Amino acid sequence: MTRVNLITGFLGSGKTTMLLHLLAQKPADEKWAILVNEFGEIGIDGALLSNRGAELKEIPGGCMCCVNGLPMQIGLNTLLQQAKPDRLLIEPTGLGHPKQLLNMLRAAVYQPWIQVDATLTLLDPRQLADSRVTENENFRDQLTAADIIVANKSDKWQAEDRQRLAEWQHHNLAGRPLIEAAWGAIDPALLSQPALTDRQVPDAAHHHPASRPQGLAALKLEGQARWRRALNQGQDYASCGWIFDQDTQFDTIPLLEWARLAPVDRVKGVLRTPDGLVSINRQGSDLFIETRPTTPPDSRVELIHYQTVDWNALQSALLKIRLN
Repeated sequence: MTRVNLITGFLGSGKTTMLLHLLAQKPADEKWAILVNEFGEIGIDGALLSNRGAELKEIPGGCMCCVNGLPMQIGLNTLLQQAKPDRLLIEPTGLGHPKQLLNMLRAAVYQPWIQVDATLTLLDPRQLADSRVTENENFRDQLTAADIIVANKSDKWQAEDRQRLAEWQHHNLAGRPLIEAAWGAIDPALLSQPALTDRQVPDAAHHHPASRPQGLAALKLEGQARWRRALNQGQDYASCGWIFDQDTQFDTIPLLEWARLAPVDRVKGVLRTPDGLVSINRQGSDLFIETRPTTPPDSRVELIHYQTVDWNALQSALLKIRLN
């Protein structure tokens, strides 16, 4: 039996960072796998999570709860049959709705193969002050579907954030545990907590159109192309991403300034520089930078915003800081 956890949370709540923490704590005698889904077309999380000791499958370009869950089913079946993991962690996009995924995982066809453990939902309490987030149906329904709620980024909270969290907790927890965490650092034993099935989660009211048919692989360059761009839009959010070939390098300091100043909600990237591989993770004004010794086969960066912005201007600025 493969034990399965759904790791949910709205955009920028820290899902990937928590996955990295959990992978670092993985028991040596267990085989783990990750099925990750991203709103954008480029596929950044695969590069961030690669070479971390787990089998990985990506589903970019939309939310895997749509299109009758077909991309999800293919990815899940592939991992179960080929990797045969002891534990599978599923990270849907921050704009994904959890109900169809949970229904699929609990379907009779999977009962001989998987055990659905607790669904963990990350919450950044600072987002409780943003009506664009709190009024989003996916944000609300992710929290409704949670078995355990992880109030993340506690190192960034102010007194008013704690007050909003306490008020939200009073009205919404209904006996479920709430764990405070910084940098997604939680006890891996939480993954083995049982799932609850006594809460009614609303159906998803959205339909997420993809700019291309959803697949199971991140976007790649074709022919002699040095770079390409991909756009996606749905659920009142828009994304723009770029992929560059393995010979492209970026000037480190201007690159970090470009990421810091981009007028968007979300920036995620893994890019080659003369200083090595630089991974960028920005939510609002929170900017996290990591240098890694390994290098991916290409460079990728994705921007997400609650509305379309001038992608061409951002692209021109990005292209100007290439070194080759």
